[in-house]
Amino acid sequence: MSEKSDTLFEFPCRFSVKAMGLASPGFEALVIKIVGREVPDIHLAEVATRPSSGGKYLAVTITFEATSKTQLDAIYQALTDHDQVLMSL
Repeated sequence: MSEKSDTLFEFPCRFSVKAMGLASPGFEALVIKIVGREVPDIHLAEVATRPSSGGKYLAVTITFEATSKTQLDAIYQALTDHDQVLMSL
């Protein structure tokens, strides 16, 4: 099955990935570093953070120009593999 028929996205396209973890001083930088391995041109204006209502957790959303399903798979795998990332969407 080709990559094109394996996804509903047409690449390149704008895409947002969100990672959630405990609200620690370095969590935002960690997520940027992980995503940055596959997306070297992340613009800080495209990074948004949102604390949970109780302040215990932090969600980091990064919007970027996705180039392929392979790229997205690698990002999600790297986020999932990191012990500080509790969830990624």
